[in-house]
This record gives sequence, structure tokens and C-alpha cells, in this order.
Amino acid sequence: MKVLFVCSGNSMFGVSPFVKEQGDSLRNQGIDVDYFLIKGNGIIGYLKNYPYLKRKIRLNKYNLIHAHYGLSGMLCVLQRKVPVIITFHGSDINNSYHRKFSKIAILLSAYNIFVHKSIRDKINAKNKNSIIPCGVNLNTFHLSNMMEARKEIHLDLKKKYVLFAGSFDNRIKNSKLAIESVKNISDTELIELKGYNRNQVSLLMNACDVILITSFSEGSPQVIKEAMACNLPIVSTDVGDVKEVIGNTEGCYITSFDPKDVAEKIKMALDFGKRTNGRENIKHLEINIIAKRIIKLYNKVLA
Repeated sequence: MKVLFVCSGNSMFGVSPFVKEQGDSLRNQGIDVDYFLIKGNGIIGYLKNYPYLKRKIRLNKYNLIHAHYGLSGMLCVLQRKVPVIITFHGSDINNSYHRKFSKIAILLSAYNIFVHKSIRDKINAKNKNSIIPCGVNLNTFHLSNMMEARKEIHLDLKKKYVLFAGSFDNRIKNSKLAIESVKNISDTELIELKGYNRNQVSLLMNACDVILITSFSEGSPQVIKEAMACNLPIVSTDVGDVKEVIGNTEGCYITSFDPKDVAEKIKMALDFGKRTNGRENIKHLEINIIAKRIIKLYNKVLA
């Protein structure tokens, strides 16, 4: 089976890391995965890629197109030669600008994947859809000794580190709340998760004491699964599927948007004083298990 992944190519890594990991997991199970990377922003920027997409489809015999995010899906459904499956990751539904294009793409696609039920419910999608979160690579996100990890990335061995789950300049990630909450916790530093490759992120998660999500909205944040895979204590606002993923894992806490509450939950996570058993609790989200679910869906669409 030959599948074309269509996604944004605007990130510093080209293909978004979690999209690439999904493609690799499908390849490992025998799917011939190719990529078309979209350059540009907004619907106009995306539409400029359409002639190149059509040409790639014409020159290759794809069985399916698998688009990631609504705008990519919108571009793909303009052609009617190859059936299109779209994965909606959250921002394409939560953002009102993107949502209107996602609604059109949903109607014209062969099938739709939502990474969490709340996203599907928000757009009121009824038919031809499934809930399939992105899987986590348990080989990349493995367990390492905290002190050894700190030495490797040159962090202080005695200080407390809170890893902020995103870029400070991403408005949706709500870094203002994170900074406000951490500033009054003594001998504790907030680290911005930006510009690191996957192996470096794994090292950071093993080196830090807590990961903090203060986002206004999320779909199924990959960083939570990765933190769970590294047994890292978590403090997060109640967004996307975070509460569902962490479940009853000790050392993981849901917070409100009150800075005092966030600070209190961070202190609780620090006082927890050890790693969690999160890795054991997310084995069902291992990337190859998720890949098998996606392949089953591919076969269903092509049947």
C-alpha cells in the first residue's frame, strides 16, 4: 500500500516530529509512506501548493492520501482522484479561522481521524470518523538517570527544573501563567521547550523535575505522553485529553488557571520527590500499536 502524507513543511524540522514518527511507524509495518510538504501560511499560502500536489499525485500511484491538520486536508480534497483521510490534531478545530476550512474538508474526505473525542464533539462530526491519538515512541522516550542526563545537557545538579511544554512566544501555550507561577518558587528554574530534537527532548524530560502545561487549549498533546514515557511528574491545565492520559498516575496533577493553584501543584509535584509510573500507564499508546489501528482504518477505506 502506497500512502502520501501531506502536512505543513513550515517547522524548523520540516515534517513535524510526531507526524514523521507516525510515518516511520507505518513504514516499519510495510506501508510505503511518501511525503508532500506544504510551504506557506493560511489558505492562500496553502492553495499555492496545489499545482505541485496535483503533479506529485499524477506521477505516483498512491492508494491513499493521509493529510495532517485541516488546512492540509482542505488542499487534498480539492482533487478527487485519490481518497483522502484527514487527522485533526486540535488547533485546526479549536481555532475559529481554521475550523471553517476543517468543516469543508470533513465533508469531502473519505474518512476522518480525531486525536481526541472533545475535538470531534466541538465540530459535531457524525459519520466516517474514529478517535485515534498519536502514539508515543517508547524507544526515543526512554528512562535515563536524572543526574547523568543533567550532566549531559549541562544543568545544575542541585537546582529544581520545571520544563515548560512549548515555546514562550506561542500564545496558546500561555507562558505568562507559567512564568508567574514559577517565579516565587525558590531555587527553581523554568526551561522553555523550544529548538530541541527528539533525543534532546527525551534527555530534558529525564533531567527535569516537573513538566508544566498551562495551555488555553490542546487536542491530544504529544508532550504529555512523552513525559509519561519518561516517568516525569506533570502539572497541567485541564485541556484536551490530558486528564484522560495521566489518569490516576501519582505525581501528576491537574490545575486551574489561577497562578496560586499552579504554583501549589508544582510544589506538590516537586515534593512528590520521585519519578512516576507513567510509562506503565501509557503502553497502550505505544506508536506501533497506534500504527496497527491506522493500517486497519486504511484497509477499511480501501475495501
